[in-house]
Amino acid sequence: MTEDTTRVKEEYSSEKLLLFISVWGKPLIIIAIIAFLASVIFSSSYFIKPKYKSTLIMYPVSTSSISKALLSSTYGVQQDVLEFGAEEQAEQMLQILNSNLIRDRIIAKYDLANHYGIKPNEKYRLTKLYKEYENNITFRRTENMAIKVSVLDHDPQIAADIANDIADLFDSTKTAMQRERALKAFHIVEGEYLKKQAEIQQMEDSLVKLRELGIFDYESQTEMINQQLAVEIAKGNKRGIEALQAQLDILARYGGAYVSIRNQLEFEKKQLSDLKAKYEEARVDAFESLPQKFVVTTAYKAEKKSYPIRWLIVTITVLSSLFLAIIVIIIIENFSSFKTKKKILNPLTPSP
Repeated sequence: MTEDTTRVKEEYSSEKLLLFISVWGKPLIIIAIIAFLASVIFSSSYFIKPKYKSTLIMYPVSTSSISKALLSSTYGVQQDVLEFGAEEQAEQMLQILNSNLIRDRIIAKYDLANHYGIKPNEKYRLTKLYKEYENNITFRRTENMAIKVSVLDHDPQIAADIANDIADLFDSTKTAMQRERALKAFHIVEGEYLKKQAEIQQMEDSLVKLRELGIFDYESQTEMINQQLAVEIAKGNKRGIEALQAQLDILARYGGAYVSIRNQLEFEKKQLSDLKAKYEEARVDAFESLPQKFVVTTAYKAEKKSYPIRWLIVTITVLSSLFLAIIVIIIIENFSSFKTKKKILNPLTPSP
């Protein structure tokens, strides 16, 4: 392609553009003005009720078990109760925030069905209510592993209150979920602990009975009586020999039971000590609680509306109207050109 041909094409294109503007410029300006005025009017508060946005930012905690964080006798390394949670804890927080446990309590507290204008006898009432809830209340994980709670509402104070209440409900909801399991674990450990105490008490009662028979320390008593028996035999003390022999008979009859109970009691007391530590930890987990979050930014009443964004609506409306108008104009011009060419090629064809 030569330079002259290129220049001719550019001049032809410029000429067509100028011709298009001269012919359709005024209608396009009128369309743009109409679109501008219409978008300004219909995006006003008379047609679109403004919404205000409140946000809250919080971090999850790294551990949910108080016993692991504070009573680390059973666990190797004590966990930091002040440490922020990582990705896993943030995902768990998102799941709880999106649960129906929190959603239903917020809906009930603020009567959101009535607040959103959903009638009691309306068809698919719950579906519409939940969709409106999801559109106005969102949860997002930030790049720093925090959770951002965003609430849109026509009333700025209600938006702030809902966001702050959701943070409080996360605490109570997660605590209740964990406490249900912790209570069951506590009752299991408590049962074993009390059972072990009863077994030890029974053994101690048996030892008391054996001590009443004169058995206090089987090994040392046996050794001492045998030594004394040898002395009495050497002396020929028949009464002494009979008395010592009677004691040996008692040791022979009950000594084995005494040794067995004594050794078993020592083992059981060690187990009871371990159970007691677990019992204390389970009791703390079941009946004590710590905050499940770190709130970085609390929600407050917004002063400016966040929705609708009027300048964006106006810009998109004007540009869309102009684009659509240009498409229609191109179609009209091409159709007119097609009809003209058809007449030239078929001069005898009667006009419609």
